[in-house]
Amino acid sequence: MTTTEATLSGITIYTDGACHGNPGPGGWGVVLRFGEHEKQLYGGDPSTTNNRMELLGAITALEALTEQHPVTLHTDSQYVIKGITEWLAGWKRRGWKTSSGGAVKNEDLWRRLDAVAGAHTVDWRWVKGHAGHEGNELADSLATRGAVEFGGSTGAVGAPKQGSRGGRGRPRRRSGSGLRSGGAGAGRW
Repeated sequence: MTTTEATLSGITIYTDGACHGNPGPGGWGVVLRFGEHEKQLYGGDPSTTNNRMELLGAITALEALTEQHPVTLHTDSQYVIKGITEWLAGWKRRGWKTSSGGAVKNEDLWRRLDAVAGAHTVDWRWVKGHAGHEGNELADSLATRGAVEFGGSTGAVGAPKQGSRGGRGRPRRRSGSGLRSGGAGAGRW
């Protein structure tokens, strides 16, 4: 397999969350890359926590995929990495309780992430935040944009928006990309 074939066989994702105050207005950002294609998504909530935004970034990224491809998901959130790779199985085994018997924080989002991640083969990778990693820096910028744009509004979490490279408005499916288009999730490709 050539390098180009290897690149085209999998999807690379970068996610990040941001929160101005904790709780406070927050946002999430996603960068999806498949071959030469790139899609940027972001959204937010006027009153949330950083951990919820980190989770929503990963959830939204995986929900945007329509076809099964190997996925490499990069995040600077130890909470997401440890939760999905170390803690989740125990929470489920204990009926969604922590090892000390308490309720799992953000259980609603962990259940969503578990369901959507189960549909794909995901290689979860932690990257150090704010360390010059291009994909993570871009996801961070999108998360901050989401916090700013959605932070002053009221109501539910905003629907995904496309970043500058993806354009605004109704997304279009790119042939063979494996990313959703149209529908209720405006950020689907």
